[in-house]
Amino acid sequence: MKSGGFFELEQHGTSVKKEVTAGIIGFFTIVYIVAVNALILSESGMPFEGAVIATIAVSALGCILMAVIGKAPIILVPGMGINAMFTYTLVQSMGFTWQEALTIVTISGLLFVVVAFTKLSGVLSEAIPQSLKDAITVGLGFFLLLIGLEKGSLVIQGENSILAIGHFNEPQALATILTLIFALVLFIKNVPGHFLWTILFGTALAFVMGITPDTAGNSAITADSAVWFQLSFDSWLQIPFWIGVFSMTMVLVFENIGLVHGHTAFIKRPEKYSGALRANAISAFSSGLLGSSPTVSTVESTAAMAAGGRTGLTSLTVGVLFIISAAFIPYMGYIPDHAIAPILIIIGILMIQQMRHMNMEDFTESIPSIMLIVMIPFTYSIADGIAIGFILYPLMKFVTGRWKEVTAPLLIISILFLVYFVLHFMPGV
Repeated sequence: MKSGGFFELEQHGTSVKKEVTAGIIGFFTIVYIVAVNALILSESGMPFEGAVIATIAVSALGCILMAVIGKAPIILVPGMGINAMFTYTLVQSMGFTWQEALTIVTISGLLFVVVAFTKLSGVLSEAIPQSLKDAITVGLGFFLLLIGLEKGSLVIQGENSILAIGHFNEPQALATILTLIFALVLFIKNVPGHFLWTILFGTALAFVMGITPDTAGNSAITADSAVWFQLSFDSWLQIPFWIGVFSMTMVLVFENIGLVHGHTAFIKRPEKYSGALRANAISAFSSGLLGSSPTVSTVESTAAMAAGGRTGLTSLTVGVLFIISAAFIPYMGYIPDHAIAPILIIIGILMIQQMRHMNMEDFTESIPSIMLIVMIPFTYSIADGIAIGFILYPLMKFVTGRWKEVTAPLLIISILFLVYFVLHFMPGV
């Protein structure tokens, strides 16, 4: 029998106390996701209390799967950016119901499982240029930033749907500004649990300023709260449905490959990569079944790792704490938009910083990347933004005589996106 029991604690040079402590720190760093994810999902038409239950369920299950299969101190929760894709792209932009969007999540998760359990993860990672991978992250960042500004009433829909500066003398906008300043100070000073403190501050401010959220007092769990296994296959024969599946799979695969690789490198345990990616994929697949946008290997995992977490006992601790957090579901409805908006803004800014790694000198790389980035927030559609970038990339390479730099998988993906645009946007086709 290996030393240290199931999690091989002695082999990893750690202890139960250190792992549990790291898990507690990791939990309080990421627990804000329960309120943030639920509020974003509720804008798709999903019942708010159901979205809260689903977020807690997939987070707890994801962390437990990571503990058992991946045996790594990685926290799995619904991803920021991809939850925005669920609500604002699949539902509000492409017109799917939230039940149909959950079906897209489930199928995307299943494809992610296939990728994670085969050699496809390596093939796809090498086939897609790094500039487009970085552009997807940056584009998602700008999208989250825009959503945060809108939810906080800092920008509003003006004439002809043009965005305009909000009225800062209104209570909602003023509350957002005060909460954002508070959030930025805590974030810059790296205060532990800064996003959780931001939510608490913003909620307290709502009581002081007399701002009552629409969901206040409406978080009782009823039969209508259930969102698990609410899949709908009504649109599965339509091309936009599969474009949604493909786009979400792209984001899932590339985001998680990068995050899991970074996490396992951080703890100097590259041998955990394969198991962690597989746990991640199974968790993403189960997300759709349980009623949430997909889980990802969250960046906040590094907080638990920095506190000494080295094994799956850390993620197991986080999973158990998520289950305990269900006791606070009745109070989630009192969290106002202005308490969530600063978190979206800061996370968006962090994702946008990925731009510093992009190659801006080579126009065949920068033009597709920049177009991908700007079209995501401008079209309010992550799928359309990704499509434009993937169509332009091989086109730029072909017209400059550098067609050998375009891989076969990338060319196939680009053609599929082009067919989607022709069928979806050309009148009479």
